[in-house]
Amino acid sequence: IRGCRTSRATTVVLRGANEFMLDEMDRSLHDVLCVVKRVLESKSLVPGGGAVEAAVSVYLEAFAMTLGTREQLAISEFAQALLVIPKTLAVNAAKDATEMVSKLCSYHHASQTVAEKAGYKTMGLDLVEGKVVDNLAAGVVEPAMSKVKSLRFATEAAVTILRIDDWIKVNPREDPQQRGRH
Repeated sequence: IRGCRTSRATTVVLRGANEFMLDEMDRSLHDVLCVVKRVLESKSLVPGGGAVEAAVSVYLEAFAMTLGTREQLAISEFAQALLVIPKTLAVNAAKDATEMVSKLCSYHHASQTVAEKAGYKTMGLDLVEGKVVDNLAAGVVEPAMSKVKSLRFATEAAVTILRIDDWIKVNPREDPQQRGRH
């Protein structure tokens, strides 16, 4: 909201065709204000549209290839799991998720391996046009704080699952006819 005489308080009046529309507008406005608040608190932004997830995924895949133990499999699977975010974004926008995510990963691989293409690190999905674009330049950004917390929680969940080292095995039922033959 720009050009206000006072910055203490502002009233936003919503008008809609029915109660359902008003509820949706209220929810959307609340979401927008929360995002703005988070951006102002974070003071740093990262490109959106799956750019961060794709970059981390490509990096982890390359790192996993340097390992020769079971850890390689876990890291590789975690890298693949990160791509669920851009895939879901593309599917929800009715785009070809496989094609878009593979192009996105290709850009991020080039940004991490070819010095001249380092600028590709901000590439993300443009879900309106259905292509991969520089989301930082396009203004598609996310608060860095939210992204760091999301990645931290995902990592903690994966580590927790990997720490489960006990198996609960249910013995098969013995056949009563088999019991007498021992």
